[in-house]
Amino acid sequence: MSGSEPVRVRRAYDPPEDGDGTRVLVDRLWPRGVSKERAAIDVWLKDVTPSDELRSWYHQDRSGARHDTFVERYRTELDDSAHTEAVERLVGLVREGGPVTLITAAKDVDDSHVPVLVDHLKHVMKRT
Repeated sequence: MSGSEPVRVRRAYDPPEDGDGTRVLVDRLWPRGVSKERAAIDVWLKDVTPSDELRSWYHQDRSGARHDTFVERYRTELDDSAHTEAVERLVGLVREGGPVTLITAAKDVDDSHVPVLVDHLKHVMKRT
């Protein structure tokens, strides 16, 4: 995403930048080897991540064959009651004036849950 987007994505291992705005960790686990000071996380929203069951299922086959099903299942999870409060909090942060930078430790961000989450946020913000 470009710097002018209200929602940005960065890896936890990259140093914070002045334009990051609110830095939101969107991983279930804290990034390995990154101190809290270095990460400069403002909010940790574990409940916007895929369920442990879905994440484990997806990571069992790294060939990419499960990606489309993962995306579909994660979108369904994002609409369920277990994720609603965290999604609403994230939408609220974006609406407060952003920018909001989603932070993840994923090695391959494009193949992670983060692009699905960003897309979901855009859809939620359009319909509300």
